[in-house]
Amino acid sequence: MTELVAVLTAAGSGTRLGRSEPKALVPLAGVPLVRHAAGRLVDAGTTDVVVTCPAAHAQAFAAALADLPVRCLPGGATRQRSVALGLDALAAHDDAAVVLVHDAARPLASTALMQRLVAAVEDGAEAVLPGLPVTDTIKRVVDGVVQATVDRRELVAVQTPQVFRLGALRAAHAAGAHLAEDERTAASDDAGLVERLVGLPVHVVPGEDRAMKITTVTDLALVETMLAQGTWS
Repeated sequence: MTELVAVLTAAGSGTRLGRSEPKALVPLAGVPLVRHAAGRLVDAGTTDVVVTCPAAHAQAFAAALADLPVRCLPGGATRQRSVALGLDALAAHDDAAVVLVHDAARPLASTALMQRLVAAVEDGAEAVLPGLPVTDTIKRVVDGVVQATVDRRELVAVQTPQVFRLGALRAAHAAGAHLAEDERTAASDDAGLVERLVGLPVHVVPGEDRAMKITTVTDLALVETMLAQGTWS
């Protein structure tokens, strides 16, 4: 049976939510976002979950996750660096393991989605991500002037978790380590590193609306409403 491990990034600020605490500690239906996300990773069958969090709030994160079999460690200056630190903490696991890289800001991504992604890796893919079709018309704009209308049929909005053979993701982060400390050069997602630096194809499986990213007060209110109505559980 394939071993499943995970890195859960949770170092974002709560500024756009109007909060002083880190975003991952903001409650959703009375439970911190990070607890929702970590619990679903555990339910999906992961045996080792590393949560990267702000060092100044380590105790609060440990308390929020106390009932789960997960580990917390301080994150880095960028998301890429935080994931690299999480991978370092998973050093005892074999390259053949499957790693899920997830964001606490997507707390309701379902275990069914995670299982579909893992199944795609077990079927032979080295890198898989969930994506949703883009429904808005997209324009490419330079200096406030439209340069072109992009064919949205070729576009997807990418979600997490992104899932990889652990060896492939380790290789990508090793090759891109020189980019990780600066937001201007760091990769915004792990699939981007695999695409650019390892050259492996990244496969896409259908994502889901409930895996939306919570960024604003409106996002949080929408998810609270969907939970209250029983639309998402």
